[in-house]
Amino acid sequence: MKVILLKDVKGQGKKDQIINVSDGYANNYLIKNGLAVAETKRSKEVLDNQIAKRQHEEDMLVAEYNEIAKKLNDKDISFKVKTGAQDRVFGTISTKQISDELKKIGYTIDKKCIKPNSNIDCLGTHKVSIELHKRVKFNINVVLKK
Repeated sequence: MKVILLKDVKGQGKKDQIINVSDGYANNYLIKNGLAVAETKRSKEVLDNQIAKRQHEEDMLVAEYNEIAKKLNDKDISFKVKTGAQDRVFGTISTKQISDELKKIGYTIDKKCIKPNSNIDCLGTHKVSIELHKRVKFNINVVLKK
């Protein structure tokens, strides 16, 4: 019996995958527990529509992220920091601080998307990569000043 998986099933397949299983397993476990539906012409149409809708939404999101990336690519963000002897910075600049600074200029970017190449703990310019989506990546410059 062919079924369309509604959720990931360990050892069988991923969501939206069409698999062939025995009738008893399909009826008594997968369909009964809401993990799958029987593959029919109508269920296949619904699946295709859902996949197309999700793809369209993802494309819209990527387009929105690309607009943000164009505006922020290689933009400088400055931080005024306290320094000690030999211009050593006290502490480091965190991804949360970078996120808060971006929020001040009108861009809400989650701190988990911000990936510094190294610790931002000395004066000067540091490249920081931002990954908004697996298809949208860009860099900003973080400048530390006295």
